[in-house]
Amino acid sequence: MVYDYIIIGSGPSGGTLAWHLHKDGAKVLVLEAGKFFKKDTFPRNEADTSAWLYWGGGIEFDETAKMAFLRSKVVGGTSIVNQCLLDRFDSSALDEWKDISGVDFFSVENMTPYYEELESKLKLHTFGPDERNRNAQLFVKACEALGHQWHNLRKGQDDCAFHRGNDCMACLGGCHRNSKQSSLAAFILESVAEGLELVPEVMVEEIVPGETVKVNAVKQGTKVSYSAKNLILAGGSFGTTQLMLKSGFGKQFAALGKYFSSHPQFMSFGILDEPINAHKGYFQTVASKDSVMRKDGYKLENVFAPPISLALLFRETGKSHQEFMKKYTYLTNIEVAIRDENTGQIKVDRKGKLVVQKNLTEQDKRRRDKGLETVKNILHAEGSKEIYQSSFYFGLHLMGGCTMGTDPAKSVVDPEFRVHGHRNIYIADSSVFPSAPGINPSLTVMALSQKLSNQLTQRKHVKVFEQVGA
Repeated sequence: MVYDYIIIGSGPSGGTLAWHLHKDGAKVLVLEAGKFFKKDTFPRNEADTSAWLYWGGGIEFDETAKMAFLRSKVVGGTSIVNQCLLDRFDSSALDEWKDISGVDFFSVENMTPYYEELESKLKLHTFGPDERNRNAQLFVKACEALGHQWHNLRKGQDDCAFHRGNDCMACLGGCHRNSKQSSLAAFILESVAEGLELVPEVMVEEIVPGETVKVNAVKQGTKVSYSAKNLILAGGSFGTTQLMLKSGFGKQFAALGKYFSSHPQFMSFGILDEPINAHKGYFQTVASKDSVMRKDGYKLENVFAPPISLALLFRETGKSHQEFMKKYTYLTNIEVAIRDENTGQIKVDRKGKLVVQKNLTEQDKRRRDKGLETVKNILHAEGSKEIYQSSFYFGLHLMGGCTMGTDPAKSVVDPEFRVHGHRNIYIADSSVFPSAPGINPSLTVMALSQKLSNQLTQRKHVKVFEQVGA
């Protein structure tokens, strides 16, 4: 069978595109490396979540093992394990993108219709004061005392049953209520019920370009191949770039694998004299929205982590580690996320294995240090007697590697989301980002995929109209 579209990846980009193209009547096949979980089958503990829902059994590292990356491997992609915080990009991010790429639609004015169209399909909720746990309450109070600006976060969610005692922490391992507006809940389940073909647990190994694009893969140890008139890569920064490199596109594009960024994040904890229970209720409802911090290239997020993940952030061992973990319910937490320079590079070795180079630049370090100093002051203002800053840092927002631009010498994808020189291979996931926006990328990944969806479906209708007219 020759499909109209093969989509590799089922996260925010792949799910959005699959829903629109399938609704428009196209024959679509979605290929996903991860397992297909539903609300009743998601893992119920942190250990299984790491083993079943992430690449690398929970964590991957750069080539120096100094920086860790979290990348999901599951139907629904990253949207299954994140908090589904949905913010639009501002002029600072989009204007920079336009300057770097030469792509005209990168502006607040031009992106607004795609944000609006996408948001109309999602259930959105902006948090209020009565939904803040103690960790968030302390953060807001300290920010106001020190003159820092903050805002209530907006999340894609329906009925989380918060007022009936439900806790958000389990949502990091997949939402058991289909409340979180993940790619799975918002797009994939409906599309599969209506006939969308989705094949999970299949590892795509190679793309063979042509009038009909061929995809070679391995499913449960058996080699399989699929063909389509069009191919859309939606495996994210790592997945899409790795596949492009393994398929030999590095010979064509000098920019392939370059300009990688990840919003490096640094966790700090304060210990108070009273239980904070930061793991209870909605654990991420507010964050900084400060013009000075934005200018200085960092933001603060009021977050927390489940016990195993938190325990891994510190070098203590033995009794000292036990004593620290006994204070779990007394911990308050703030995370610094920096707007890093896009100097990282994604490569593959001779066996096709992923190799990531991502060192902090001097500018990155200055932004980190400013952020950590601000956090220290906030934690003291909250009343923390002891402050712990983890020596480990990690990237949650993986961006770049197949950047969009008008110049094929400096980019991989053109302004119509096509791989330069290939009329039927498209990319609209986070790998096309020209630089780090300093804002959660999920909504914009979906908005770019909304734009590509509109482009592809309208092009189909135009072609049919022309044929009928002829």
